[in-house]
Amino acid sequence: MAETLFHGRRAVQIENADIRVTVLVEGGHIAELLDKTTGVNPLWMPVWPTIEPSTFDPTRHGDLYGTHGESRLLSGIMGHNLCVDIFGGPSEEEAAAGLTPHGEGSLVLYQIDAAGNQLVQSATFPMAGLAFERRIQLDRHVAVIRESLTNLGAIDKPTAWTHHVTLGAPFVVPGKTRFAIPGTRSRVYEGDFGGEYGRYQPGADFDWPHVPLKNGGTLDLRLYPESQVSSGYTAHLLDPEQEEGFFTAYSPGHGVLCGYNWKRSDYPWIGIWEENRGRKQIPWCGQTITRGMEFGVSPMPESRRQMIDRGSLFGVPGYRWIPARGTIHTDYIAFVKPVPEGMDDAAMIRYEDYL
Repeated sequence: MAETLFHGRRAVQIENADIRVTVLVEGGHIAELLDKTTGVNPLWMPVWPTIEPSTFDPTRHGDLYGTHGESRLLSGIMGHNLCVDIFGGPSEEEAAAGLTPHGEGSLVLYQIDAAGNQLVQSATFPMAGLAFERRIQLDRHVAVIRESLTNLGAIDKPTAWTHHVTLGAPFVVPGKTRFAIPGTRSRVYEGDFGGEYGRYQPGADFDWPHVPLKNGGTLDLRLYPESQVSSGYTAHLLDPEQEEGFFTAYSPGHGVLCGYNWKRSDYPWIGIWEENRGRKQIPWCGQTITRGMEFGVSPMPESRRQMIDRGSLFGVPGYRWIPARGTIHTDYIAFVKPVPEGMDDAAMIRYEDYL
């Protein structure tokens, strides 16, 4: 299938009668998961124009994206991006060597082959010494996805592997959009997340879904906050009694349900990132409404050294080993679908009811 342009970016698309999936050639992001009945794509489309990451030049693009460590990533980010082999920022030494936040997977050039309702994308991450492949096949309103990560080196490798699935406006509406996960023990990000707009008590442990607030009381994370400005990050251990992990998100104004489903043994954690017009610096400029539903092998966005020093949280490991010259595989699905009117209780939203 020939390349197309998606909001000015090189992309490849596959579709059937129900959904269309768009993947970017540079960065490999799943940029679109379109429900064709309603025309709704729940994935985040930045309010700023994006460019191919390979063309980013701080001297030419600094006024739009900034000149900090995340600028190149932000210049090309969209929708669902892959975080490998770090989830979070690099160390000072790694940054000096050219590594950007969340690793190379969101920046490199992908080889993409597509035919009919199937797509295969692959890339090598030279700094990490890894090879990646993703296969997507459509079945009605479901994208069935299989991925592999191969260690090209002769040393066992401790690795972060997180799917940074970001949902955005207009699908995400403060005070309206509802979410469900099989969450259990949870922790607020331990550092200062969101500055003056961060509402959650740093480092607080709690049970899903009631997160402690700095000023007392709790907030139910199943509903996107109604606040004019807010920010936060929380990490959640998925129910170890269940074989599958999932999240669902329902936007009542659109009558659309979307979600992802995976094996909990592959990805035991989900992080919830909230950016509700709190970041005032460029390119955010206080205009972004997103909800990141970030499932993976690590609970917190942090450097490689911090990840390894942490080791685990609530007795569950916070990274995964890839054996020397070895390959690991994971499978998951993504879906988007119109739902019946009156679906307004997040506790009743379960993915298996709508597949």
